[in-house]
Amino acid sequence: MKEISVSELKQWQDEGKEFQLIDVREPFEYEMSNLGGQNIPLANVLLEKDKISKDIPVVMQCRSGARSAAALNQLEQNGYTNVYNLKGGILAWAAEIDPELSVY
Repeated sequence: MKEISVSELKQWQDEGKEFQLIDVREPFEYEMSNLGGQNIPLANVLLEKDKISKDIPVVMQCRSGARSAAALNQLEQNGYTNVYNLKGGILAWAAEIDPELSVY
């Protein structure tokens, strides 16, 4: 499984690198706080895989990294080779990048 740290993701954002961010948390979690990614809950990842790019890097993200790792494994089993797990999830983002971000 390929992983990306929150500092690497921040660098991608700052550089304007093209990538897709998928938040696999539930909609109520996404509404509380998010990193601006597209919300596709874990249970729907395979149902909505047509919304997930195969042409650019895709970063899967959740609260701590566990659900996004599960989503990444599902996608890899379906032929995706361009997916990364955000190590530590939104909790790591709040701790290292944006302490103002509200987390639960």
